[in-house]
Amino acid sequence: MAAAPSPAWQLAEFDTWLEARAAATRRAYRTDVAGFADWAARGGCTSPAGVDRLLLRRYLAYLATRGFARSTMARKAAALRAYFAWCRRRGLVPEDPARRLGAPSAAGRLPAVLSHRELDVLLEGRGPGRATAGAEVGRRARRLHAGASGDAVRAAFDLRDDAVLELLYAAGLRVSELCGLERGGVDLGSRAVTVMGKGAKERRLPIHERCASALAAWLERGWPVVSGPDSPPSAVFLNRRGSRLGPRDVRRILDRRSPVPTHPHALRHTMATHMLDGGADLRVVQEMLGHASLQTTQIYTHVSRERLLDVYSGTHPRA
Repeated sequence: MAAAPSPAWQLAEFDTWLEARAAATRRAYRTDVAGFADWAARGGCTSPAGVDRLLLRRYLAYLATRGFARSTMARKAAALRAYFAWCRRRGLVPEDPARRLGAPSAAGRLPAVLSHRELDVLLEGRGPGRATAGAEVGRRARRLHAGASGDAVRAAFDLRDDAVLELLYAAGLRVSELCGLERGGVDLGSRAVTVMGKGAKERRLPIHERCASALAAWLERGWPVVSGPDSPPSAVFLNRRGSRLGPRDVRRILDRRSPVPTHPHALRHTMATHMLDGGADLRVVQEMLGHASLQTTQIYTHVSRERLLDVYSGTHPRA
């Protein structure tokens, strides 16, 4: 078992500084930097002051020989850039050795985008597993809600699934934002929802009339049926146990309803691509998605360009 890194690395202090980051990012960066400190210590480097750019490049080369995915290496490089920039501000290093540290970029896969037909099947609720899954939902939920019939419970969860899927596509939410949505963040009169995004940044997003209607139906007719005495009253979405909906629950909804294998993030990709295809400004899409950098949003222009080329090749007389 590896020894704990020397206190000279000040990893606890760095972890405290990361509090403003998303929980998953904070956890990953903390682990990544600790892993580097352990590797460096085995080579005789016991503090950040002893790290130079060559050592960092040797570390990335070491990761490559260990078979790490390019996306993982890119994240580790980002963690080291954040750490050494922090060290420089605190005076732990005279210069930042990780400034502009490069790493193999993540594989160039474009985001998965649902076709209009696939999206229609998903949102219209004609998925092949719906009836079977509904029976299972009814059996489990009846233990919590003895006064509601199986048909009523199944209908309530159908309303929930409709609202979940409509909202994911209408507002392009991350699954964590959807699961964390509070009743106070739903303004059906103005057709808007307010969510807490990455870095505890709040944003207010418009939703279309169909989505607002699906949310209203769930909150007014479905939520009271499936909620129990221990259900969080502020939660918009509940699972089969009457608890707040979780990411796995959302994935199960998609498994039941989607005609093709997909995941919750695909609806976010699809919304962004369809908006750009329809002429939306890139900065508007950036604001909708809650991206800190416009560069992150630009991946969707690549998706749209691929669609443009497909259409051009299939329709232009001389293509």
